[in-house]
Amino acid sequence: MNANKRYIILSDGTIYEGVGFGFDSEVLGEIVFNTSMTGYQEMLTDPSYRGQILVSTFPMIGNYGIYDDFNESINIQVKSYIVRDLCEDPFHFSNAKNLNQFLLENEIPGIHSIDTRAITRKIRKFGSKMALITSDSNVDKAIDKIKKFGAYEDTNYVNQVSVKQIETHIVKNSKFKIALVDFGVKRNIVRLLNSRDCDVEVFPWNYDFNNLDLKNFNGLVMSPGPGDPKTLLGGIKGIKKCIESLPTLGICLGHQIIAHIYGGETFKLLFGHRGGNQPVKEIESGRVYPTSQNHGYAVSDKNFPPELNITHMNINDNTVSGLKHIDKPILSIQYHSEACPGPVDSEYIFDNFIDLIKVENE
Repeated sequence: MNANKRYIILSDGTIYEGVGFGFDSEVLGEIVFNTSMTGYQEMLTDPSYRGQILVSTFPMIGNYGIYDDFNESINIQVKSYIVRDLCEDPFHFSNAKNLNQFLLENEIPGIHSIDTRAITRKIRKFGSKMALITSDSNVDKAIDKIKKFGAYEDTNYVNQVSVKQIETHIVKNSKFKIALVDFGVKRNIVRLLNSRDCDVEVFPWNYDFNNLDLKNFNGLVMSPGPGDPKTLLGGIKGIKKCIESLPTLGICLGHQIIAHIYGGETFKLLFGHRGGNQPVKEIESGRVYPTSQNHGYAVSDKNFPPELNITHMNINDNTVSGLKHIDKPILSIQYHSEACPGPVDSEYIFDNFIDLIKVENE
């Protein structure tokens, strides 16, 4: 591994020095942090991180290596990966390669031996910022590149990660058929639906859903994905008709889009929610669940659509974490019930969704 100097330069001119690993290249992206202690491979391959530079707050990363079956998409999705201590000699029975090799294969630059605590404190206080990963310490030059690149919100990253044509995932003796809108779907969503006896057809995010033959489907799932939901609203065609005709589950970005469809609003969080232990309260039962989260936007509780009720709240900042329609079989959550990584306590959301389908098919 080359012990070369590599820098993070933020849009405000702050510079951090570390040691490069992985692929040697210069990249731009929005810098964010995740507090999970494990699950780095699932995070790196989560399409919701598209266009972002990911910082892990847990100090040692890479100690159990890489196993391809743990990927949540076909490629690494982050622009760059930042860690405090990099383990170069992992030990685990399933380990096939180390983290450095994984980043090299995917042509992703990384930085280790850097003060991730200082970076995290900076983001928490001043918010997520655009940043440049580079081997050139010239700050003025870096700021010029960041300005020319533009804001994170200026790019439609969903268009980069969504399937380009319909994909089908079939199980034996299936009972239901689900239309899954791919804004950046993780593989475990398909696995969990298949395990509940559902065939799944995955549709591109910009498919014309006016052409969807509703009688061929029992339910609709709107997946997570990267970026600002407002950038997608003009490209989603005919989806409200589907939502109001089929039992529907929205997850993360899908949840935000459902809120928009009914006249709700979203806003950008200062530094987002990214981790495997975000506490969410189910309002009806009063129960609090540890949840896996990865989002930079949230549904506003101001000017809230009268057709929707709030079902869950984030305990940390009281942001909206779940919705349901007042009289239609539509529910949505801001967090990741499919986990990968993170706790599986919220997988019951998929069971609730299947129950809605069963009621509609009685």
